[in-house]
Amino acid sequence: MEINLLTLCYLIGSVTFIIGLKMLSHPESARKGNLVAAAGMGISIFGTIFLYEENGEKLHNYGWIFAALVIGTIVGTLAAKRVKMTSMPELVSLFNGMGGACAALISVIEFKHITAAAHTDAATPYATYLSIFAGLVIGSISFAGSMIAWGKLNGRVKDFSFKGQQVFNMVLFAGIILLSAYLIFGLTPENQFLFYLVLLGALVYGVLFVLPIGGADMPVVISLLNSFTGVAAACAGFLYNNQVMLTGGILVGAAGTLLTILMCKAMNRSLLNVLIGSFGGGATGTQQAVTGNYKEISLSDAAVCMSYAHKVMIVPGYGLAVAQAQHVCHELEKLLEEKGVEVSYAIHPVAGRMPGHMNVLLAEADVNYDKLMEMEQANDEFKSTDVVLILGANDVVNPAAKTDPASPIYGMPILEVEQAKTVIVNKRSMKPGYAGIENALFFQPKTSMLFGDAKAALQKLVAEIKSL
Repeated sequence: MEINLLTLCYLIGSVTFIIGLKMLSHPESARKGNLVAAAGMGISIFGTIFLYEENGEKLHNYGWIFAALVIGTIVGTLAAKRVKMTSMPELVSLFNGMGGACAALISVIEFKHITAAAHTDAATPYATYLSIFAGLVIGSISFAGSMIAWGKLNGRVKDFSFKGQQVFNMVLFAGIILLSAYLIFGLTPENQFLFYLVLLGALVYGVLFVLPIGGADMPVVISLLNSFTGVAAACAGFLYNNQVMLTGGILVGAAGTLLTILMCKAMNRSLLNVLIGSFGGGATGTQQAVTGNYKEISLSDAAVCMSYAHKVMIVPGYGLAVAQAQHVCHELEKLLEEKGVEVSYAIHPVAGRMPGHMNVLLAEADVNYDKLMEMEQANDEFKSTDVVLILGANDVVNPAAKTDPASPIYGMPILEVEQAKTVIVNKRSMKPGYAGIENALFFQPKTSMLFGDAKAALQKLVAEIKSL
């Protein structure tokens, strides 16, 4: 009866994961979907703790188990509540890395159990070894890569590459796979130590394949590493014959992989280049010099320009998140609409520092999801737009992506804001964006600069519009 009840717990968990993932597809149901999936996870965890049984024995070490649950719950809750929206990509990378580390540690522990029991012959199925090594390699790469991504997002780790790194990465990865295959089919007591060489190689590869990746490409990397963690968790599900771990891992892995493919398409990049560690590094030659003079616009002129426009499009970027200006941005939107102005938002797939960063930011301010336009739709609308207001975005509106073959972002589809009648750019200064390159858009005749913190500038802009 207990086994059947545990199976029911796993079934509930699996179904809630699927339902929760479906609900995450829309901001109005996303929060509830998260709670539904979390409830299913809770049922699965406590079902395992109290109902799991093998050879007539239940789990032991309840003290350690519940101590870990309490500590993890407290740390996770505090981290999630205190994190700023600007630091959300870092937190996602950190938590994702912990998932990869968990999967890798499961493989290490299970390998030690098998070898300690002297099951190094045909008595242990090859599928078991395959699950162990797959979880070890993928989980270790996810952990190491996520830690580097975390460091790069918060500025502690800089881009680094060396001559021949692509070849070295490919050779290293091939060596990891070949050594794993050798141990799966030929493990003996004498060569067991090579298991830890696979672990070390996977950790090194995880570091090396993320280190050279440029800032503008980090959202794709985060998505890819997330899919790695899901696959590693699925391997642990195979290893334990645990349906809920398998379902959860497959869902995360599949969703992350699909998102990565879509992000690569949006960036016009090759997924192969991501895997060999040269992502965003294919530019050659000398970048075109950005010359000319920029012009500033006063708050009063910007207020008049936007108030008497027929259509205004807002392009949010990382600067909006840094200033926590999403709420006053929504206030500006409502104020303009009261004056009869049509307002919408143009969202680039990789705006911000992680997939969906801007969508989450605007949803937090209760911006109507229907007002958010994807890049292709927005590019069709710019031609009939009177004013484009760019709030802290840089690389996703940089014309160099279309005109400069030597630029690191060359070939990346961008928001073609220059097609609008007037472009107003809000930035703190003329410093380059996250990719570290100048933006020729700022020097074009139709572009005016509105300097200052996004929140303060928007608050003053709202006040100016109200006074008209």
